[in-house]
This record gives sequence, structure tokens and C-alpha cells, in this order.
Amino acid sequence: MTGIRLTAPAPGWAIDADVVVVGSGVAGLTTALRCAAAGLATVVVTKARLDDGSTRWAQGGIAAALGEGDTPEQHLDDTLVAGAGLCDETAVRALVTEGPDAVRRLIDTGAHFDTTETGAIALTREGGHHRRRIAHAGGDATGAEISRALVDAVRSAALHTIENALVLDLLTDAEGRTEGVTLHVMGEGQHDGVGAVHAPAVVLATGGMGQVFSATTNPPVSTGDGVALALRAGAEVSDLEFVQFHPTVLFLGADSEGQQPLVSEAVRGEGAHLVDASGTRFMLGQHELAELAPRDIVAKAITRQMQLQGTEHMYLDARHFGATMWEQRFPTILAACRTHGIDPVTQPIPVAPAAHYASGGVRTDLRGRTTVPGLYACGEVACTGVHGANRLASNSLLEGLVFAERIAADITGAAGLPDGPRSGSGAGSGAGSGAAPRRTPVAAPAAARTVPLLTAESRTPIQRIMTRGAGVIRSAGSLATAADALDALRRDAAAAAAEDGGPKDAVPGVEAWEATNLLLVSRVLVAAAREREETRGCHWREDRPDRDDTAWRRHLVVRVTADGQPVVRATDSAAFPPVRPGDPEDPTGTAPPTSLRTDPADAPEEP
Repeated sequence: MTGIRLTAPAPGWAIDADVVVVGSGVAGLTTALRCAAAGLATVVVTKARLDDGSTRWAQGGIAAALGEGDTPEQHLDDTLVAGAGLCDETAVRALVTEGPDAVRRLIDTGAHFDTTETGAIALTREGGHHRRRIAHAGGDATGAEISRALVDAVRSAALHTIENALVLDLLTDAEGRTEGVTLHVMGEGQHDGVGAVHAPAVVLATGGMGQVFSATTNPPVSTGDGVALALRAGAEVSDLEFVQFHPTVLFLGADSEGQQPLVSEAVRGEGAHLVDASGTRFMLGQHELAELAPRDIVAKAITRQMQLQGTEHMYLDARHFGATMWEQRFPTILAACRTHGIDPVTQPIPVAPAAHYASGGVRTDLRGRTTVPGLYACGEVACTGVHGANRLASNSLLEGLVFAERIAADITGAAGLPDGPRSGSGAGSGAGSGAAPRRTPVAAPAAARTVPLLTAESRTPIQRIMTRGAGVIRSAGSLATAADALDALRRDAAAAAAEDGGPKDAVPGVEAWEATNLLLVSRVLVAAAREREETRGCHWREDRPDRDDTAWRRHLVVRVTADGQPVVRATDSAAFPPVRPGDPEDPTGTAPPTSLRTDPADAPEEP
């Protein structure tokens, strides 16, 4: 335990549960439904509305070996290649072998995927896949359909949900075991102000941290809250330096910031070409799959062409699709482009890379357990070892689905719930989303110290620092500059907090908490990126352009100290060490962590 937490008012109300799930995407809602079905009192906490999770923004689809001639083994091979030597093969094998049946169970839950004339699931290709194995819905609205089906199931099951609630910190007992979370309801839910959900099992399914950067495909709520909570609670994170920049994001101008429209990889899967202003295809000869190479390779190729030609974007040309195909297969992308004055039917689409997905996150084992007892993580917030140094297209929804089921299985069989479902919440006790929970004033949790809050205005400077210093292209110099600038923001916040009353705007509230979370996640990301002195997957060091398997085919694990400083260590090999060394039941391997080192040259050689 670090003993640090966000500066916030004491909880003014509390409810009890067996499980609290934080997040309402595919990972969170699947976990919640499975736990509730097993009779556990389950509470879902979500930052916006129940149907506003990150899942709804997923366009392309969900990858699984569902097609004739395809096999989990082929899916595994493509995933390992995309992961650039850092995937945990045991985790990937669990993903690809359990994935097809998990998708079928999702269909049984009510999700409707596009089908062929014969009634079979329609499958497409995306980058890094050698076969058509991407199931999609509504043409290019797969995430929205999956979200709809799961939200409908949650409402039908009358699960207790708390919407418009920002999770703040983990509650733990004296031994460091999970006891629940504190949260702030933003005025539109059942509760108001800061409260607590007491539960021996907490599942983080909070999505990504794309708002660390100025331009991202992520929604505004993706501020790394789950990773920041886990770090303050003493959990380890891994592979945070591997941020995937999607190659084809609609270019809206060099100064455009915030959430940017995504042009799905499925457009290239159906035959669109990447070209420069003269119409020349530049991916030919760069990879055997050309435009369908893994995302890190395509993003780097686009960036190189932009540098060579002195331009701010390249083009995606799909004019040969014709109007009918655009309208039927990609209606969402077509509408987004036309909203911004681009007609893909008659014009090439201007595209450039933008922050898209965190391949790393809170370190877990194959049961979703983190290094903090009782705390689980699933989906983009987690690092299961599936993605390695670069996520394979459309594996994200599948990972959320498969590992949610694994987490629910672990929780429902855990000895940590000896007394059965608690009274006061969950479907089993009749406390659905419209029921009034128990509201009890509770004492503020003890803490060694609180984190100085940043002002709401700090968000934009953080994003610009990260975009300049830790974006698509990085170097020792750019990362050092970013680290110094981030540390200066932290020092200024600490100095201001020490003044009488602190700065006027740095008062506890959603925008201040989000900015403070962004700063912590940014500092940890930069610390890991500075340590990894090579180029691998979506981590591109222009001063270290080569992949170095001897020194760096290993994971970087980060925790923060009681004074909030990141501490980075390297694993012995590409194998994930167990989250609880010595646990005979841990399924992820037995390699112990290395001792802390300060110089990358001290890294042990690959065995």
C-alpha cells in the first residue's frame, strides 16, 4: 500500500455489495452479469451513462476464429506477431481458444452481428490478420451493438447501477486487502457527492487513458482513472510505454484537439489504399500485408512519409468502393467524414495517426487478479499479457469478453466471500437500479497523505507535453523534457497546496481529480518509455531505432512509492511473473521479478 489518495471530502453515504464493477463497457458489464447470475450482490459504477462506455466507440468488430478454415492457432500466430515478442503466450492461447464460444454467448445475450445471405456471421479482415475473422455489426457500429445488448441485459436483470460517478480511490483493510471504493456522483445519479461502496471484490473496467494526449480517438472520460487508482493503491502496472496510435484517424487540422473521428481498419480490410498527395501507394514493399500490416508498422510508415514529404497527413483512398458499399458497410464513417466536409465516395480521406489504445495497464494474471488482493482489472485498463508491445486489431473487445468471464469465475468461487451475498444491494436482494440503497455517514478512510490536486486548466498543458515528448516518435531528449515539465506541474501543485487554502480553482471536483489522474499516469508512462531504450511495437525511439531482444525482450513493471515517485523494474524475460510470487495456483508462470535496477545496462541477458 502507498497510503496515498486523492484529496476529497469524506464519504457521506455507503452501500454494501459482494462485488463492485467500475466501468460499463464489454468488460465491466460482462463481469457484472456473470457475478449477478451467480447470486452475488453486484454494483456497477460508471463515469457517464450506462451506455456511454468506451465499447460503444468500437467500429471494426471483434476478432475470433469463427470462419471456415480458421483456427485458434492461426489467430494466436497473428496475435504473437503483432505483439512484437512481448505477448504472454499462455494468455493469448486462453484468448483465442475461449474466444469463439465467448462470442457465441454474447450472441445469446442479445448481440446481433451482420450475417451473410446464408445466415452465417459475416467476417472481414483487419490489419495483422491473415484471415477474415472480424465479426461486425451495423456495418461499422459493432461496439454500439454490443453495448446495447449488454446494457439491455443489465437492465433486465435489475442490477444496481450508479451512473455519472467518478471512482476516486480503493478502500483497503489493515492487511492491504480490498474493501471497496470511494466515488463521487456528479449530480444526476441516485446519490449525490462523495460516497463509498463496500465490497471485498473490486473490478476495474474503466477503459483507457487516451486523454493523456492532445488528439485521441478516446472519449473525454478516458482519463486513466483506473490506472491511477490502482497505482495509488499500491498495484503494479506493466507495459505502459506501449500506447497504440491508430494509423488512420480523420485529420481535422494540426491544431485539432480532443476526441477525433476514427476511420476503422476494416476500411483497409475491404480494400482501401494508403496514398500520398500524388496518389502513390507507399505501403507496397514495406510489409507482406501492405496496408493490412500491424498497426504499429502502418502508423510508423505514415509518419515517415509525413516527415519525408513535409506534410501533416496522408490519404486513405476508397473511392473505388462506390456509394452503395460506403452507405451499407461503413455508414458511421461516411457520416463522420461528410460532417467534416469530406465525401469518401468522391475524395480520398485525409488521415494521420492519433492516440488510440493502451496496450499496457494494471498488471494481472489469467484470472484478472492484480497485485492487490481483491482488486481485479479487465479490458483496456488491464495488462493481461495478451497484447504485448502492440495490440492486434479487434482483439480488444474479445479480451474484455474472455477475461471478464474468467474474473467472474474467480470471484464466484473465491473464499473471500464466505458469508454469501450481502443484504442491501444487487439483484439477489431486490435492489435494482431504481431502488434506494442504504445511506450511512461513514468516516473518511485513513491515509498517510493526500495527492495535491491540479487545477482544471492543467489538463491541456499535460496533453501538449505528452504529445510533444511521448507521442508517436520519442527520444531520450523528448522524454527527458516531458518528464521535467510534468515534474514541474507536480511541484507547482504541491507548493500551491501548501499555501493557505491553495489555489482558487484546485478544489476537489471532477475536473481537478481527472487532471491529477492524468498527471500520475503521464509520469509513469514517461518513466517506462525513458527506461526502454529500443524501438519495439508501438514504442518508437528515434534515437534507438532497432529492436533489441537481448536486452529488452522483457516487461517493464512500475509502481509508485509513498511520495508518488515511479519505480521501474524489468522482468527477467518476456514471461509475466506471477502477481503473487509463491502462489501455487497462479497460472501465469513462476519467473520471479528482478530486483530494482537504475541502469538499463544492468539488465540480465535473455536466458
